[in-house]
Amino acid sequence: MNIEQARFNMIEQQIRPWDVLDPRVLSLLNEVKRENFVPPAHRDLAFADLELPLGDGQVMLPPRMEARLLQELMVKRSDRVLEIGTGSGYMAALLAARAEHVTSLERRPALAAMARENLQRSGVDNVTVEVADGLAGWPQRAPFDVIVVSGAVPEVPAALLKQLRVGGRLAVIVGVAPVMEARLITCTAEATYHAVNMFETQMPALDGAPEPAGFSF
Repeated sequence: MNIEQARFNMIEQQIRPWDVLDPRVLSLLNEVKRENFVPPAHRDLAFADLELPLGDGQVMLPPRMEARLLQELMVKRSDRVLEIGTGSGYMAALLAARAEHVTSLERRPALAAMARENLQRSGVDNVTVEVADGLAGWPQRAPFDVIVVSGAVPEVPAALLKQLRVGGRLAVIVGVAPVMEARLITCTAEATYHAVNMFETQMPALDGAPEPAGFSF
């Protein structure tokens, strides 16, 4: 496989048509080597428009989804980021390339260990991977400028909203298949939020996500 041609095709055929046009995001997709975060057995599919299995029933999201969320979040160099659902560490690496620091929470120790190894091998030193239930957030380092949930939830977790700094952005896929939508929620003032529905989609449920109940944004 010609890796650079495959990377080019991924950007031009999958990501641009999904309205990801920010040149900074497109540049990152060239710089952060996706193939280094894909399990060896699936490396030939690293640039395919697929959910790639990571083990333990978890998957790596399609490139277009990761790129679109990154674009909408508009991460800045001064931002402190919280990611829920580390997976292979690829999304954390993309976020880290734009942010001051990323805290990434992963429920499964084996996946957390894999992500740490992938990040270290790729020279990413501003990501901390913690084994934790991401739905509770990470109050030890709150508030955050950016929070991204790398998996679908039936409702927006109230704990994550409370850990968002004023001016901060939360990207999350909300709903239950087959009806899901991507939302960008901005904290406009203390305990005040503005939500924008970005697009309809489907995504695997976040590991450990509850049944619909309680808080709904």
